[in-house]
Amino acid sequence: MSRILYVEDNPANRLLVKRVLEAAGHTVLEAVDGLEGIRVAREARPDLILMDINIPGMDGFETTTKIKSIPELKDTPIIALTARVMDGDREMALTAGCDGYIPKPIDVNLLPLQVTEFLGGKREEVPAAQKSAYLRQYSQQLVERLERKIDELTRANAELQRMDELKSRFISIAAHELRTPLTVMRGYLTILLDPEAGFQLDDRIAEMLKGMEKGINRLQRIVNDMLDVTKIEGGTLELHLSPLAIKDIIRGAVQQQLPFAQQRGQQIIADDFHGYPPIYGDAERLLQAFSNLINNGIKYTPDGGTIRIYGQVIHSDGDWHEQGFPACEGDMVEIIVEDSGIGIDPEDQERIFLRFYEVKDPSLHSTSQSQYMGGGIGLGLAIARGIIEAHGGKVWVESEGHDPEKCPGSKFHVTIPLAPSHQRTFSIG
Repeated sequence: MSRILYVEDNPANRLLVKRVLEAAGHTVLEAVDGLEGIRVAREARPDLILMDINIPGMDGFETTTKIKSIPELKDTPIIALTARVMDGDREMALTAGCDGYIPKPIDVNLLPLQVTEFLGGKREEVPAAQKSAYLRQYSQQLVERLERKIDELTRANAELQRMDELKSRFISIAAHELRTPLTVMRGYLTILLDPEAGFQLDDRIAEMLKGMEKGINRLQRIVNDMLDVTKIEGGTLELHLSPLAIKDIIRGAVQQQLPFAQQRGQQIIADDFHGYPPIYGDAERLLQAFSNLINNGIKYTPDGGTIRIYGQVIHSDGDWHEQGFPACEGDMVEIIVEDSGIGIDPEDQERIFLRFYEVKDPSLHSTSQSQYMGGGIGLGLAIARGIIEAHGGKVWVESEGHDPEKCPGSKFHVTIPLAPSHQRTFSIG
């Protein structure tokens, strides 16, 4: 007969009303709180909404007011079905936007008839002489509730900031504490594996020591990444700036990552960037940033896929800013790292640059630098963005979405300012 949405957090109440109304031929949709009720109402466009008042989060009054403000739902009857039966509760419900009021406990024999009457056009109203007073009371309640929520959010935000500061301090301290024993272990291993040191090691012992060295190298990279993140967050990342050829940076990053791509049967195809004007930056840090971006493409591209690197010079007097590029001052070089991988959902395209953020299943975590969708500790892209932004540039990603079957791929855009004219002390052949 009709579709009825019941917003109620008590499962026993929902079950009772659902059985009574479905026995009368209606279809009953359910929501457990105000936000879900608003979402279901938007999607399902019910013929009538039964609204409990004492629901968590947004209460029934606020949910009703919100639903009535939605153009496509403003004429949908909303009936308060509530245990709030004190003097004034009925009038307050009608003032908030309800079209009727049914007190609990419900009469299972009467409820279908009551619903039918409201579906047929019955509406209840507050007498005009009382409405203004109840409107003022309702407005005051909303203001008081808003004040409480703002106070709660302010205190919660302060606590989150405190916890974030503690986490950053812990990361920094832990990284520094780990660096010292790692340096000692690396030193002893170097001596043991040095042929000129005179140690007689059989092949089995030598192989085990090389395995230990590999593990130490991996841990050292993690520690360095942790330190880099704390420097970026604290604004203490040191840059040694000089005019640079972008082709040298890209070539070096490709050479670093090529062995990992070859393990997966992938191709890295990079333009030679011949004739590009110089940029002004820190060669080591930019190499690190582009290496991280290429490695990300390798990890999230299936075996046999392709990573392409190409770019263009963007002049500030052109119309490029009207084509979706972030606004910036001065001429830039844009580098695009494009992969044929699984893509990134729109809601994740900004989050992936947050530290420790991983979109994958944690069970797939891997220490490998090349394993398909193996992930890592979630610092590579955060560091890349921090380095690029420290150079006055920007980095962002474009992707049609996440699809491991169709593999729509991703494009990571990087813009870096060109060196000022007085710094262009050499030509690039």
